[in-house]
Amino acid sequence: MPIKMPKKKITLAPIQKVLAKVRPVWIERVGMELARGMEVRAGFQEQLGRFFDLLDQSVTTGDPAWMDSILLDWAKSSTETDLEEGLYHVSFLLNRMIALTIQVVRDELPKQQALDFLAAVIPIYTYGLGVVARYEMETRVAHISNEMDKVQKQMERVDKSKSAFISVAAHELKTPITLIEGYSAMMEDLIRENKSASLGSLMGGMTTGIIRLRAIVDDMIDVSMIDNDLLRLNFQPMQINQMIEALYIEIENTLRVRKLTLDRIDFEGNKQWIYIDATRVQQALRNLINNAIKYTPDGGTITINGRTLPGFIEVTIADTGIGISTENQAVIFEKFGQLGRVELHSSGKTKFKGGGPGLGLPIARGILEAHGGSIWVESPGHDEIKCPGSTFHVLIPSRTESPDPKMAKLFDSLGKQKTKTLESDSLLSDENAGASSRIPES
Repeated sequence: MPIKMPKKKITLAPIQKVLAKVRPVWIERVGMELARGMEVRAGFQEQLGRFFDLLDQSVTTGDPAWMDSILLDWAKSSTETDLEEGLYHVSFLLNRMIALTIQVVRDELPKQQALDFLAAVIPIYTYGLGVVARYEMETRVAHISNEMDKVQKQMERVDKSKSAFISVAAHELKTPITLIEGYSAMMEDLIRENKSASLGSLMGGMTTGIIRLRAIVDDMIDVSMIDNDLLRLNFQPMQINQMIEALYIEIENTLRVRKLTLDRIDFEGNKQWIYIDATRVQQALRNLINNAIKYTPDGGTITINGRTLPGFIEVTIADTGIGISTENQAVIFEKFGQLGRVELHSSGKTKFKGGGPGLGLPIARGILEAHGGSIWVESPGHDEIKCPGSTFHVLIPSRTESPDPKMAKLFDSLGKQKTKTLESDSLLSDENAGASSRIPES
């Protein structure tokens, strides 16, 4: 409800003159005082001038609603941090301005003029406080509601992730456990029949199941370490081409069975010595290559290429596979980001469209981001007939020194020792050559 003006009739002309007299002093005093106690944005003096002009207009017309525009502008300028911390800057600002206005008129005006001035402007200030308080409270409530919606959505994602974990764990762990259980039962039967000679092949199958089970558990441990920022990196000098060649040897048999071609392009930077955790980066690249193998039909091609960028070496892994739809290109980097129904996946790391716990790509992203790098994917879309393919981009920081001072000192001393050894060998070779040149012919 609008604030009623005082019943005492105030002569407008004298008040307008008083307002004009007080205006420059008020702007200067309020501007200086408020600048001391709080962070004031640029152009605040102009804002104070606008405020006083609207105050004058409200007194002249008897309608305090003239103040609404500037009060709402100030209230809307509250930052996200102000809302999070529950700060009400405009209410505080108006309260300080009331106190400063009283000081100004007390110092600048005769007693009666000061009383008449305050009788005219205090109701306007009171109205302004009500407008601002209501708006700030509504904004605060809206902010809290928005934050609650975010928390609710986050909780829904957590619940979905937990459900996905249970589903994936049940599906993925069941296969190796069933394998181990089956071989164990057969071994028991053979032992009872005293046919221990056939245990060798069964032990091999059982070991395969154990290895697969351990790999799944290791992946779960790795993703847990990444989530909790517990992944520790051991930086050592390494070349990218060495890791790629080692990975090629690992998957050579799989490529032959699946009739896949792996093209390794000799790109600039792949033989550059950089400090990385070679084991972890190789794990990330392994996960990406295995992903390409899984989603490329038999007879397809996987290409590893790259280039140097300022501060980084970019490695690309492109395939001629079934591709990834645009809406799923972010999902695949989330934990348990399975595409399609889990129960319909075939089991295996290298089979076409083989299932898995959905942790390979999240682990690869976590490892690369821990190094200060990045990963993303490009694909025209998903099509199992045309096979448009996918290209994964990996950015690896090209550090020439280890972030660990102890490790850097160790490799520096080893490098100097190696240089001295090479120089000694060179001198010894020169001396032997000189001695042999002095041996007389027989």
